[in-house]
Amino acid sequence: MRVLIVDDEPSIRKTTGLAVEAMGHESVGVPNGLRALKEIETESFDACFLDVKLGAEDGLTVLEKILKLQPALPVVMFTAYANISTAVEAMRRGAFDFIPKPFTPEQVRQVLDKIGRTSRLEKRVAQLESQLTEEAPAIDLTSAEVSMQRTLAIAFKAAETSASILILGPSGTGKSVLAREIHRRGAQKDSAFVTVNCPSLSKELLESELFGHVKGSFTGAVNDTLGKVASADGGTLFLDEIGELPLEIQPKLLRLLQEREYERVGESRVRRANVRVIAATNRNLADEVKAGRFREDLYYRLNVITLTLSGLRDRPADFARIASGYLDFFARRIGKKLAGFTPEVSDAFARYAWPGNLRELRNVVERAVILAGGDRIGLEDLPEEFGTPADSRVAVGGRVTLDELEAEHIRRVLGHAKTLDDAARVLGIDPATLYRKRQKLGLL
Repeated sequence: MRVLIVDDEPSIRKTTGLAVEAMGHESVGVPNGLRALKEIETESFDACFLDVKLGAEDGLTVLEKILKLQPALPVVMFTAYANISTAVEAMRRGAFDFIPKPFTPEQVRQVLDKIGRTSRLEKRVAQLESQLTEEAPAIDLTSAEVSMQRTLAIAFKAAETSASILILGPSGTGKSVLAREIHRRGAQKDSAFVTVNCPSLSKELLESELFGHVKGSFTGAVNDTLGKVASADGGTLFLDEIGELPLEIQPKLLRLLQEREYERVGESRVRRANVRVIAATNRNLADEVKAGRFREDLYYRLNVITLTLSGLRDRPADFARIASGYLDFFARRIGKKLAGFTPEVSDAFARYAWPGNLRELRNVVERAVILAGGDRIGLEDLPEEFGTPADSRVAVGGRVTLDELEAEHIRRVLGHAKTLDDAARVLGIDPATLYRKRQKLGLL
């Protein structure tokens, strides 16, 4: 690393520089803030040591000027006037760390190692984000449909506030994608975006996942756990399928929303968390309130801004663009040149119900690109439900497995059911079981 040392005492600059260079790094020493700013304007540095007292200069003011020029530069403050308030103020203004004088070479080494580890982690995160971008289609948050345009405009305006947002719509319509985009456009964008899938766990485990627990609070609680609320502090907590949230947990979520307070399972200590809550569901929460399955006060607390996403069947003006986008992405990823879809495929797409919406369309197009033998996607490249010869379709009494029959039946029921509860009743299973089967089939 290349390290800038800013101190008005020549002996400190020299000894710190020797310690830095003995560790294999390069050092540059300057006596005041003006020289430091000139160095940063013309040269590149990986770290900076800055004295709080630079003669008549205030090191904290110099810190702010340095970070304006190079916001990502880790600046470590050191001073003979060490105290807690100075340390807190330095960190508040953006310092990376704080070392009191007199310091040892070991303290210098530890903080440089910490800077190195942080830098490597940041590079790794950037690499993974780039990799995810390459492995997933670009998020398309535009629409030619007037209703969707209005919904997106409200979403992006609300993103600039801290208001709770409720996103409604069938499964697979992009509710979690929109939630992430709202987070990215908000004041919380530099903090965590934490997701909780409400129907995925039992009541006891879901409460623990949300609020955390203390060791010994229940069987299997072998360690203290902070929980998702603590992880999302300062950022966004996304509650997916909140319509499935057990009644017993709803008062605790209401308390978090109203008072920013919560308690871990097995603990009486009140904790605070500043989180923005975005919730999503494919249920009609007003009907759930009438049925006594959802608290009215929680519903109104969540329902500050409501966004409704349309199913794929209700977005005919967007369908061709979305499907072509998926086709281009997957063809490029596996190195195929495809000119598009045959007219027969376009007709089959138009007739299909798309119970899994955008997620199902993506899966169907990816499969078709992999199987395609010509320069266009044909009917033979699609799953059987899109109109392949009748004797090869999934049918009762055909040469198909029970799993295939079940999967086809679930898809068709989801296609005509008004709600997930309705689909679960038709299938004779509870909503949690249906959730797991949809997850297995890629229809979430």
